[in-house]
Amino acid sequence: MANDQLSFLNPEFLKSVAARPVRILCEYLEPAERMRRARIRDTIVFFGSARSRSPEEAERRMVEARQEIERAGAPTPDMESRLARAEYGLRVSRYYSDALELARRVTEWSKSLTGSHHFIVCSGGSGGMMEAANRGASMAGGKTVGLHISLATEEDVNPYVSPEMVFRFHYFFMRKFWFIYLAKALVVFPGGFGTMDELFEVLTLIQTKKPRKTMPIILFGVEFWNEIVNFEALLKWGMISAEDLSLFLMTDSVDEAFNYLKSRLEELYPSPEKLDEVKLI
Repeated sequence: MANDQLSFLNPEFLKSVAARPVRILCEYLEPAERMRRARIRDTIVFFGSARSRSPEEAERRMVEARQEIERAGAPTPDMESRLARAEYGLRVSRYYSDALELARRVTEWSKSLTGSHHFIVCSGGSGGMMEAANRGASMAGGKTVGLHISLATEEDVNPYVSPEMVFRFHYFFMRKFWFIYLAKALVVFPGGFGTMDELFEVLTLIQTKKPRKTMPIILFGVEFWNEIVNFEALLKWGMISAEDLSLFLMTDSVDEAFNYLKSRLEELYPSPEKLDEVKLI
């Protein structure tokens, strides 16, 4: 490699430890420029497990698990474990359908707005609940964003993310910054460690009033969230205040979730017509 090569064209340097601040800055500046060109400044972020399957795929896995046991006659512990996972997978798959439908409705509503705010569905860009959200937005003919993280175990970007809105990140904290920076609302579906990490970071930011905006939060899947997180116990032990329980709405209803998002966002970001009405009053 020539010693007189321009530093910013030197791939060996750009991949080095010394250039880490440059790489971090790139994960801020490059998405910012693309978002600006696409005129995206308002997102509704959908969090949820990448491991969730569509109802069709979950049903197929359930059938395969049962057929395996039938062929064996006497099931092994591994077979029973696979069947149990398939059963829970089928129960969770209903949320895939709910995420798809909610994202579709939100996108159709957003496209009808005449003001300066248009709410774009954004997800982590992978499979499962994220795929469902991008798929629903795509079905409604809207743009949809995927903030993908580069991991050896993570699936590639799902095919429903708008091609020009695929963002790939190396640093988790930069990805989470972009989740929150443009978000005007969040919808959190059942998920694992990653979903919990994202949810509780957002709740902490809102609880401590770090963002200079109000972000409605929906926890979708009452049975799941009540079993996984005991918010009432946190209150009982004095770890949170009663007001903190009002930071989110927990629901199983697409209708309730959509109506809540619509009413809260219309309240927070009124259209020019509504602003005129407010002035007259």
